[in-house]
Order: sequence, then C-alpha cells, then structure tokens
Amino acid sequence: MSNPDELLVDLCALVESEQSNQMSLTVVVGGAVITGRLAPEGVWRERVSEVLKDSDRLGPFADVFSADRTVGRPEPGGAPTHLHFHLARILQGSVGIPETGGMYRVAIKDVSAWTVGDFSYSDQ
Repeated sequence: MSNPDELLVDLCALVESEQSNQMSLTVVVGGAVITGRLAPEGVWRERVSEVLKDSDRLGPFADVFSADRTVGRPEPGGAPTHLHFHLARILQGSVGIPETGGMYRVAIKDVSAWTVGDFSYSDQ
C-alpha cells in the first residue's frame, strides 16, 4: 500500500499509547498472512532484546533492540510506521509458523489487507 491505511495507523497508535499487548490482528503482507497480537514498539524491542541476550551467538545484537534507541524512529507523538507483533504466526496451509508464535515487525505501508482478530487452527 503506497498510502498507509489511516484506520490501521490509528489502531497502531492506540496500541502504542495504551502500552497494551492484547490487540489481535491479522494482516496480509506480500501475499503472506501474519496473525498475532500487537505490542507497543518499546515492549516488542525489549522482548526481542531479552531473547537475543540469552543466546550465545546472537547476544551481541541485543543492544540494537534496546527500547531507548531512537535511530530511524518517528518523532515522539508522530504516526506509527510499523506494526509490532508478538505471539504471531505466518499462516501456511493448515499450520502457523512457528507453532509457538514469533516476533514480527511489519511496515504499515506494506499491508494490503487486514482484519481484527487472529486465526488459529484446531485438529477437529
């Protein structure tokens, strides 16, 4: 999407302002369907940083995600430019990858379709 959906930007801004991680969302980006819960960017960065710190190989990258970094981020109070998913899965056929959910950052301008709520599969 060359012009980000204003409603989606407003939804993301509300997630950022409330510091909540309970908003479920499903988006289509480049033909991929991603479903999960939105998190405020600071919370998302902190969690990614924690996961990286626990890794022997990836630990040095943890500081890139520290919540107080401002390089390349919009001005405070500016419109969000990215969605930050946690407990998210890329839907592929009848499964979600990864099964346990992952951390995804998606540019709002790249979202071609979206809906409130997440999708899950059952064996029934």
